[in-house]
Amino acid sequence: MTTTTAPKPKSMADYAAEFGLKPDEYQVILDRLGREPNYVELGVFSVMWSEHCSYKSSRLHLKKFPVTGDRVICGPGENAGVIDIDDGQACIFKMESHNHPSYIEPYQGAATGVGGIMRDVFTMGARPVALLNALRFGEPDHPKTKRIVEGVVAGIGGYGNCVGVPTVAGETNFHSGYNGNVLVNAMCVGLADADKIFYSAAPEPGLPVVYFGSKTGRDGIHGATMSSAEFTEDSEEKRPTVQVGDPFAEKLLIEATLELMATGAVAAIQDMGAAGLTSSSVEMAGKGGLGITLDLDKVPQREENMSAYEMMLSESQERMLAILKPGREADGYRVFEKWGLDAAVIGETNTSGRIILTHKGEVVCDLPLAPLSDDAPLYDRPWVEPKCEPELKLADIPAPANLNDALLAMISSPDMSSKRWLWEQYDRHVMADTLADSSTGHDAGMVRVHGTKKALAVTSDCTPRYVLANPYEGGKQAVAEAWRNLTAVGADPIAITDNLNFGSPEKPETMGQIVRAIDGMAEACRELVFPVVSGNVSLYNETNGVSIPPTPTVGAVGLLKDYDQRAGYNSLKAGQVLLLIGATVGEMGSSIYLREVHGIEAGAPPKVNLKAEKRNGDFVRDLIKTKAVTAVHDLSDGGLVIAALEMGLASKVGVELKNPSGLEDHVFAFAEDQARYLVGVEDASAHALLARAAEAGVPAQVVGLATGADLIYAGLSLSLSSIKAAHEAWLPAYMGAPT
Repeated sequence: MTTTTAPKPKSMADYAAEFGLKPDEYQVILDRLGREPNYVELGVFSVMWSEHCSYKSSRLHLKKFPVTGDRVICGPGENAGVIDIDDGQACIFKMESHNHPSYIEPYQGAATGVGGIMRDVFTMGARPVALLNALRFGEPDHPKTKRIVEGVVAGIGGYGNCVGVPTVAGETNFHSGYNGNVLVNAMCVGLADADKIFYSAAPEPGLPVVYFGSKTGRDGIHGATMSSAEFTEDSEEKRPTVQVGDPFAEKLLIEATLELMATGAVAAIQDMGAAGLTSSSVEMAGKGGLGITLDLDKVPQREENMSAYEMMLSESQERMLAILKPGREADGYRVFEKWGLDAAVIGETNTSGRIILTHKGEVVCDLPLAPLSDDAPLYDRPWVEPKCEPELKLADIPAPANLNDALLAMISSPDMSSKRWLWEQYDRHVMADTLADSSTGHDAGMVRVHGTKKALAVTSDCTPRYVLANPYEGGKQAVAEAWRNLTAVGADPIAITDNLNFGSPEKPETMGQIVRAIDGMAEACRELVFPVVSGNVSLYNETNGVSIPPTPTVGAVGLLKDYDQRAGYNSLKAGQVLLLIGATVGEMGSSIYLREVHGIEAGAPPKVNLKAEKRNGDFVRDLIKTKAVTAVHDLSDGGLVIAALEMGLASKVGVELKNPSGLEDHVFAFAEDQARYLVGVEDASAHALLARAAEAGVPAQVVGLATGADLIYAGLSLSLSSIKAAHEAWLPAYMGAPT
């Protein structure tokens, strides 16, 4: 006869560990409350103190960012950043990650990432007008990569296309460092009247708290804590923590929210994103220095017998929480009924400084708000200076056996090949205000400000291989390249949002990457007068202890006061002279050339001289505004020859290049020195432009001519048609799609 022992009942400390709280954090909760929390209260603490919601490992260092400026209306701390774009108008934008969900359930993970970032923007009163994305996938040969690419791209396109907001720009990388943890960073840009911005802080006690949107279900429970933990082999079992999106419900929600705001009934508003009803209610009351009571019996529910814990931690999509002005409930209900949305008054603000929840006639949660937000843990994590790649001597840079083969290897590689297969699945022209997108041959997407001559330029940038080789220089470069991309289309760069993707901050080596990347980014933002107005930190991006490459993605917005004064790299004309703006010393470390031609991932990344970036960029922008040039391309991955062939392909004209530098041909061709632009100018104007550059102290030299139908340089000679075929072939072949 055998006997079995009943399992030992779990204590609250056991549940705290399951919810991602460390023993010392649980002890702080006990000290703050003077008692043991119940199950619902512990759930509330766990999501509010998660890395995803509290930024407990990064807040200390995020303070280094400049967050104010002449055009900044609202910096970090709200749902999104707000900048002034003249004429009483404002641009509202933010970038966020949906990394963990997109690895577990690619379609819904990516789709709900798009939905969530749009809610961050329209909850402040803006109509979304543009979407961007920054995607990092594992190596193509990894067994999961193709399925994840397919699902993520379908999710982004499926959600954005259905809602009717154009996806105008982005970037896509493949690398083995993302095999176990892909990155899906989504950015949304919206427009609003500058005097009609809505904030989340509850303004006074005694106001009704209204829930509206879709019903609450059990999807996404503990999504915030899942996104704050590293993966293991069992991570795919976390599918229930991935939310399910409905883009048609989101469209109704956008229209209802903007119409509700127009009635004047809204006192404060917050979308239900990470941590759902918990974070929205805690943040609204906490920011206002008030308290809040919620009756969970009144929450619209999609499933039967939902517990208080499930309702508070659900991350069901397409939901909002609003605090209405006194007596304005009827106005709200008229709007909600018109748009077919579920809605209910579920609570009230008060002066208690607490969050009190009732369910089935009982108080199931009674917590002070301060420990949940302002008093959340703040860590100064131990960190060590990252090991940086050493400088490479030019003499040690191997020449290619054949320049033609080297170029073809680079432009047909996963990172450098055309992403047409991907962006053709996105509606880039809905709303009819898109001036430039991924297909048009511009360094940034552009959308008109409807009814004006103004346009917004938007871009997303990061070079993870640089950040891995030297986090400080790589952080500077991410900001500088975003600034350069806006400049290259003629826009005045205004501000950035960021998405800081790293591994576990509990490892001093990884924390060192975080600290130094932020240091570099902050310096670049100061020098370029490019403040940070919003952002997101995504940590614990690792699987079985293996971290992703450090990837601090930068999303940026600039303004064109007259969109007729814009430039692209698709306007090069036969007979025009190509001028290289900026100095070339031959920076080859961590370059695409070394990696794709020689299989070498080594060497210090290019140094970023921020004063040269500012000087050269201001000069190029002035050339565009005075219409001295219209064909402009910034130099980045692959260097001069890659930039020239991209100009040639987009403009359908051949390019003959020369090497006046004194450097080896392969070095001048593929070096990735920063602060450089390639511009096309009429032959008769070249001398005057060179003189203008000399007067401004800007290095400039003639490097080629637009002519014929081939790319010619040193020993390199290829037809544009053969280059295009190689450039376009890889991704459709990989995905099994027709070319």
